Amino acid sequence: MDLYNCKIMLVDDESALRRMVEEFLAREGFWRVKGAGSCKEAREIFGEEHPDLILLDVMLPDGDGFSLLKELRRETEAPVIFLSARDEDENRLRGLGLGADDYITKPFLPQELILRVRAVLKRVYRIKDKGEEKKVIVLGRCSVNLGSGVACIEGKEGKKEATLTAKEYAIIEKLAVNRGQIVTIDALCEHVWQDGNYGYENTLMVHIRRLREKIEEEPSHPRYLITVRGLGYKLL
Repeated sequence: MDLYNCKIMLVDDESALRRMVEEFLAREGFWRVKGAGSCKEAREIFGEEHPDLILLDVMLPDGDGFSLLKELRRETEAPVIFLSARDEDENRLRGLGLGADDYITKPFLPQELILRVRAVLKRVYRIKDKGEEKKVIVLGRCSVNLGSGVACIEGKEGKKEATLTAKEYAIIEKLAVNRGQIVTIDALCEHVWQDGNYGYENTLMVHIRRLREKIEEEPSHPRYLITVRGLGYKLL
C-alpha cells in the first residue's frame, strides 16, 4: 500500500475544523480525505469508501464516537485515531480499550496530527519509509513512482496514468533531488543528455511541456513544475 494513497475518513461535527484538517493532510500529500459531520454521514461514507484510516471525534450530534467505533469494528479493522476535546484519562483509556490506535486531544498542532497519522499507517499496514516512499514524488493529486516510471493523477473522473519517457524521467528525477530549488537549464541539459554540448534548450522546453501534461492537473497553469524565467525550472 502507498502511504499517500490511503483513504481517510474524518468524522467531526465542526465544519471549520474538518476543513482545516483536510488542508493539513492535503498539504502533506494525503488528499483522499472524506469528511462527515455526524454518525449518519460517517456510516454512508464508510459504506461507499471503505477507508484505510478513520479520524473520529468523540462528541457527535447524533451519537458518540465510542459507540460508532463499536459499530464500525464489526465490519473493519481499519486503524482509528480519536480527536477529542476530552482529555481525561478515563476517556483516553476507554477509546484505546475499544480498539482505537491513538487518541489526540484538541487543540493539537498540525504537525502532531501528521506525525500520528503517518506512524499509525506505517505500523498497521507495514509501510516502510526507506525505499518505496523515497521513490514516490507527491505533487498534490499526482504521484510519480520513480520505481515504475509511472505518473498517476486522481481526478474527479477517475485515475489517469501515464508512463514517463526516459528524458521526462531524467528531468523530474533531477528536479526532485533539488526540490524547492532552481535547477538551471544548463544543469538539466547536462543531466538529461550527458554529453556536455549546448543547444538543447528548445528540446528541453518540449519535454517539460509533455511532462506537465502527465503530472499537472492544468498543464497550461502549472502548480508544481515551475518555469523560472531566464534561469531554469523548479519543482515545488
